[in-house]
Amino acid sequence: MSMVLRRMMMGLVAVAISLSVAATSPPSKTADTAAVAHSYSMADFTRVRKYDAHAHANNPNTAFLEQARADGFELLSINVDYPDFPSLERQHAIALTLAAKDPQHFHWATTFSMKGFGTSGWTERVNASLARDVAKGALAVKIWKNVGLVEKNADGKLIMLDDPGLAPVAEQVRALGVALIDHQGEPRNCWLPLDQMTTDNDREYFSKHPQYYMYLHPDQPSYEELMRERDRFVAAHPKLRFVGAHLASLEYDVDRIAAFLDRFPNATVDMAARMSQVQYQSVRDREKVRNFFIRYQDRVLYGTDLTFTADADPAEFRREAHRVWSSDWRYLATGETQRVDMIDADVPGLALPRAVVDKIYYANAVRVFAAPRPVD
Repeated sequence: MSMVLRRMMMGLVAVAISLSVAATSPPSKTADTAAVAHSYSMADFTRVRKYDAHAHANNPNTAFLEQARADGFELLSINVDYPDFPSLERQHAIALTLAAKDPQHFHWATTFSMKGFGTSGWTERVNASLARDVAKGALAVKIWKNVGLVEKNADGKLIMLDDPGLAPVAEQVRALGVALIDHQGEPRNCWLPLDQMTTDNDREYFSKHPQYYMYLHPDQPSYEELMRERDRFVAAHPKLRFVGAHLASLEYDVDRIAAFLDRFPNATVDMAARMSQVQYQSVRDREKVRNFFIRYQDRVLYGTDLTFTADADPAEFRREAHRVWSSDWRYLATGETQRVDMIDADVPGLALPRAVVDKIYYANAVRVFAAPRPVD
């Protein structure tokens, strides 16, 4: 074999080896750099339009609204039948007040009381109230976790989400042309011992709210039972715009969230108060989590669960809201690494493409919480 031919063959082998290594090696720093180049930076934070699709303005002070405007956010403030919140009447009044002050940046979702469920006239009263609220500007209706975990019927049994008595309310929400936001159950950590939970925020919440800590109440429905109840409800109302709050309580596994979204094309999920669970997964498999957001970019809503309580210091709350919003942006929109104490880890940002961020942070919420559009 001639020297020239031998060198040509060695060159071809080297190329083949190089291609093989490229196909099997993990993404290079060059690939990461390219992804970051097509993503936003922290400098873009305030100028990009954003929408916090899950918040609670329980204080008529305009501090929350002012910080939202400063950071480029619109707000959806959700009224909730929660004993730690002001009365439903007070929440309603605050929502109307703030919406009147700045309808461009402040939006709200109504709710209803389960008191009297199953008695004569309850359905008619609730449906009439929802119609009035939508006429006044409500863009969604919230069902809280008291359905499935707290409220009981006349026989002393827990009222579940797929109870036939709630079907007419779901039908009214659909007919009014607004979304239904459901907080079903709790994060899966709720059924685990404190030392087995994956995030400190869950440890803190459930240690302070033992009444909702299902590990202490084995007589209550299991996590999987509550998920099945929710799925039956969504399946029974395929034309209802359904929003699974808190990543539909499937926060621990992006694959399971994906399966839920694949099964129910009328559903979206919001991220409120579940960012640390997502970060817990991305520390272990960043590309899997990143690919989830890219694949389901039309089905995820950014939200925080930020709550401006009646006794909060306005200036302090503004600082906390800015801190949360900035931290989440750093994680989702940029490639920067930050320390996340809730999971005791340094978490690299996902550097999602700008078009994906624009949907998760704004366009999806505008679509899901659009002005009422009745569906036949």
